[in-house]
Amino acid sequence: MIEIDRRDLIAGLGGAAAVGLMSHEARADALEDALNERLELAQAPPGSGGGGFPTSAEIEAQIPTRGYRRGTGTSFLNTNGENVPMLPPLPASPTLFDFYDLRFTRQSNHCLQSANKAMERGADEEIILACLLHDTVQTIMRTDHGYWGAQLFEPYVPERTSFAIKYHQALRFYPDEEAGYVYPDLYRRIFGEDYVPAAHIRADWDMLRNHGWYDAPREVTVSDLYAFDPDAVVTMDPFVDIVGRHFKQPEEGLGNDNSPVAHMWRTIANPDAPL
Repeated sequence: MIEIDRRDLIAGLGGAAAVGLMSHEARADALEDALNERLELAQAPPGSGGGGFPTSAEIEAQIPTRGYRRGTGTSFLNTNGENVPMLPPLPASPTLFDFYDLRFTRQSNHCLQSANKAMERGADEEIILACLLHDTVQTIMRTDHGYWGAQLFEPYVPERTSFAIKYHQALRFYPDEEAGYVYPDLYRRIFGEDYVPAAHIRADWDMLRNHGWYDAPREVTVSDLYAFDPDAVVTMDPFVDIVGRHFKQPEEGLGNDNSPVAHMWRTIANPDAPL
């Protein structure tokens, strides 16, 4: 029987006050994710290096031990094998806030804390917005989520915001202690202690370290990594005006505006569509 320390779980979700703001469904999802992560670590072959971290080869060997792909968006399955819940319907002309409340439930608490951390650090509004949005696309896709996320939001946000969302994925593999970002042990567990980023990530790193907007995605990585303050109580309230100033909400509603990414919003709205 896998056991979860209740205090650790609550702290990881932002503390008791933050958990109190979550829906019952979001709490259940968070518990399932924590149990699944513990299960995967328990089933992993022993690591061959220091600190008990697995190698990349050992991570790859786990692939056929699961009945799902780890990159699958969180709306499409429960990774513990149980049935998925019914999703509440969206309004006829859904806004970003509607998606945040009704579809981004597994990512919202973390992203709210990330945006709050960026605000506390004095980041500008375009980057605060990037932090608010950066992981929400994991609703439909975890793999290359920075690139998927930038594509999802690009028609509606400033260019620098989508730039920050896109490239935070590459920068998270490269520490910058001066900026406050240390490579996390979590990635050694997820990817393997000897993991080498893919060629497109390395190419983006080479481009970014001399780019004039380097600070934009870097701020997302810093606020992303340290977005689990056990004493934090974060709601959407501090960010409503920022969204209003910088997010171009279509009158028809997201998914109904015939934009190049409308189909992505429709997929998030109705992940139960068979085709």
